[in-house]
Amino acid sequence: MSYQEAKEKYAAYQVDTDAALAQLKTIPIALHCWQGDDVRGFDTDPSKPLTGGIQTTGNYPGRARTPEELMADLDMVLKLCPGTKKLNLHASYAIFESGEWADRDKLKPKHFQKWVDFCKEHGLGCDFNPTFFSHPKCDPLTLSSPDEDTRRFWIDHGKACIRISSYLAEQLGQPCVMNIWTGDGFKDIPGDRMGPRERYRHSIDEILSEPFNFKMVKPCIESKVFGIGVEAYTVGSAEFALSYAAFNKEKCIPLMDNGHYHPTEVVSDKIPALLAFFPEIALHVTRPIRWDSDHVVLFDDETKEICREIIRCGAERVHIALDYFDASINRLSAWTTGYRNLQKSLLFALLQPNEELKVLQGAGDWTKLMVVQEELKTAPFGEIWDEYCRQCGIPLDGEWYESVKEFEKKVLEVRK
Repeated sequence: MSYQEAKEKYAAYQVDTDAALAQLKTIPIALHCWQGDDVRGFDTDPSKPLTGGIQTTGNYPGRARTPEELMADLDMVLKLCPGTKKLNLHASYAIFESGEWADRDKLKPKHFQKWVDFCKEHGLGCDFNPTFFSHPKCDPLTLSSPDEDTRRFWIDHGKACIRISSYLAEQLGQPCVMNIWTGDGFKDIPGDRMGPRERYRHSIDEILSEPFNFKMVKPCIESKVFGIGVEAYTVGSAEFALSYAAFNKEKCIPLMDNGHYHPTEVVSDKIPALLAFFPEIALHVTRPIRWDSDHVVLFDDETKEICREIIRCGAERVHIALDYFDASINRLSAWTTGYRNLQKSLLFALLQPNEELKVLQGAGDWTKLMVVQEELKTAPFGEIWDEYCRQCGIPLDGEWYESVKEFEKKVLEVRK
């Protein structure tokens, strides 16, 4: 079937495929740098294990070990992914010159100049994340620690990241979403649940006292249900994160990671619930399997449903980023597969007659509502996706994987 024939099929459902493709090209998705090196970063000893509730599994060969290798891998992935892209950096990916090193509380914009150059070369915006894990100053708590020196170190790190985020936004001319997440919590049942949360709240208050332009820097508060080593209690729970954002709407927004909830919870339903109160929200899209295991995003039901709510509620109100790190398979393939699947899910959402479905629901015509939604599941979606890739100058499905294998043979396999 040709694109024109597929277009006519969708037109029968009052769907304009040309308009859908045009809109999809304008929706930015942030590509997370940490898939390429298993969340190692460049500011600590890479031989030491990850800490703070972070765990990467697998030892597939070819992990990026230097900024140059990570940028080369990213460059390859960007060539295989259609649409508008951003980069998403963690503070631990600071790049130091000529033997210089700065601890996280002393990081400066200059330590991310090479990333700015990379983004400018590729036409990318950039989001940013303070790194509150895998560091000797995790005791194991960070912003909620009862130790004032520990807490001060991490507050100063957060403030430094506000300044870096402002620099990224200014240099690249796009808003920078700066996400505050810590793995603070306890392995077993605590005797004091309130104290850590009060300290956490005051620490975030102090971080956000650093001057910034809220139109260009978008601090987020991200929650988590539990993590490795903090199974019993997480300081930054969903209730804490949403409450903080709700009471500080003039300087931060909520961020939901769909791996950070109980297994039976779905983020798709939470999106319109939050957008009923917040002008904008942020999302980290991943694929949890029983816990926040950060598997590669699939073109599955929940990803499609998340994207349907993004489109229905207004994509301009949602800051989208990927967040997973699979070290058991080719990392470039993991990046590319997840990114393309998120784009496919957004396209699937754009190819729904959303206004008609809304009218049917309002009229109580649940019969036709079900019929239309089910029939569109077998509409010729693949032809529309192929046309999108062609328009973006990106390889079609079935064409890009061989280039990844060739890159693996020439580049990844020689890394020791």
